[in-house]
Amino acid sequence: MPRVIAAASVALALTAPGQTAAVSVFVDPIITDLGVSRSAVSTAYLIGSLSGAFVMPFLGRLIDRYGPRRIMATIAVCFGAILIGAAAASEITGLTAAFIGIRVGGQGALNLVATTTVAIYVHRRRGFAIGVASAVGTAGISLAPMLLERLISDWGWRYVWVAEGLAVWILVIPAALFLLPRRPPTPPTGDEAIEASPGSALPPVDWTLSQAMRTGLFWVVTAGIGVCALVTTGLNFHQQSLLGERGLTATEAAATFLPQTIAGLIATFGLGWLADRCSDRVLIITTMGTLAVATAGAGWLSPGFTAVLYGLALGACGNGIRTLEAVAFPRCFGLRHLGAIRGVVHSVTVGASAFGPLLLALGRDHATTYRPILYAMTALPLAVTVAGALVRTPPPIPPDSTSVTATENRL
Repeated sequence: MPRVIAAASVALALTAPGQTAAVSVFVDPIITDLGVSRSAVSTAYLIGSLSGAFVMPFLGRLIDRYGPRRIMATIAVCFGAILIGAAAASEITGLTAAFIGIRVGGQGALNLVATTTVAIYVHRRRGFAIGVASAVGTAGISLAPMLLERLISDWGWRYVWVAEGLAVWILVIPAALFLLPRRPPTPPTGDEAIEASPGSALPPVDWTLSQAMRTGLFWVVTAGIGVCALVTTGLNFHQQSLLGERGLTATEAAATFLPQTIAGLIATFGLGWLADRCSDRVLIITTMGTLAVATAGAGWLSPGFTAVLYGLALGACGNGIRTLEAVAFPRCFGLRHLGAIRGVVHSVTVGASAFGPLLLALGRDHATTYRPILYAMTALPLAVTVAGALVRTPPPIPPDSTSVTATENRL
């Protein structure tokens, strides 16, 4: 359904103001303008990100109840207002409040509803559809830092936040109200489902959140997304400082988001296609192994070829693991409780991303270089890689489906 993919793509691209890639170009100007330390800004960012972790499970249930269309429009109204209000921040308390709203609205809420929208509305070739929407959205997110860096130098960071808020209102609200159908189509079942999406048909029973949380796949994928969020958020948040230590200028550091975009597009399309055909374990191992190499290599890259390779690896693993989750969960657990299930995953993602910037800042302050903390963080994706090799695919039907359903009906 092209209209659904278009609406989700627009919404994903406009999550950029709440994503670390875009926020990273604001960090140094904010530090200079407000006269606060890098660790203080990182702590404010941590608080903002953690706040989003508490909202995502509740929001996921609202998507299940009211549908993506109304929730997406409502989030867009709130997120745009938050960005405009954030421009008034004048000290660390106001900046913390701004980060809370930006992270909850963009990186959390709008991101969750946009990716869930495709899974709910599109049943034929879901992996490819999610790949297209994620690729377009990722392109917008990854290209945003280069545009924003130029705008901030011309207008100042406050006016750029206002412009971002207006863009969310102008683009996302109409996309939600006029492109998304009022009601999602009925999912295909049985032979029809296999014909519609070979290799990725919906299970005959929709898993509840509690049932999904008892499977190894749920926790391995969730851990992979959480680790990826923690590591990539830390690397991107301190992009200018980290790559500046390796000899790159501020403009060159922002330009590394371009290879991230290219690799993200390829990985999103490729993973979306492969997720309909290959084992989830293979894709988990591949993305986490790539992340481990990128994390360790960040301490040794130099201007030129190795910096491009770093951007390519970071973009590939970041987009690949998110695409895998968006395809694997509806395939393994069904659609009825998908919002609640993905809400928990996004809660972990947002919470994990909160610690990445502060972790890198503290490691840099302690060692006067990023290398030791980068080596320590490399152990995280390696651990998920091992877990991915051992995890099993869940059975088509939850083992306790009858008892759990009876209990929920009584409630």
